[in-house]
Amino acid sequence: MLEIRKAGDAGDEVRQRILDTLSAHSDAAGHPFRPQTLSLEAWDGEIYLGGIIARSVSDWTFIELLAVSDAARSRGVGRKLVEAVELEARRLGSVGLWLDTFSYQAPDFYRKLGFEEFGRIGDHPRGQDRIFLLKRFA
Repeated sequence: MLEIRKAGDAGDEVRQRILDTLSAHSDAAGHPFRPQTLSLEAWDGEIYLGGIIARSVSDWTFIELLAVSDAARSRGVGRKLVEAVELEARRLGSVGLWLDTFSYQAPDFYRKLGFEEFGRIGDHPRGQDRIFLLKRFA
């Protein structure tokens, strides 16, 4: 009998079971699914400035999280983090980067780095938009 269970605090274990299942299916279809996580941080001595987490899967790398501390904004930290992920993504054979952000966050920041919009969900969250951006490597 089918039973749906909450995973609780076992998020990493659940994630790995899902990834193993996806990998088996993708391998059988001839499209290997080998996600690689890229986690980078920016520090100034002992002062944390920000970080970025991205996942490289197949031909693209998805920037999942990027944050820069208030004290480090407008100092090029975010740009350097994105550029470092791009370098790693290219090394892994990705053809581009993609991400999503909200209209109240940093869409213009990403556009300055060469990203272009490829999708949008209006009124999410209410009164704002969720924006999907990509950057294809030359």
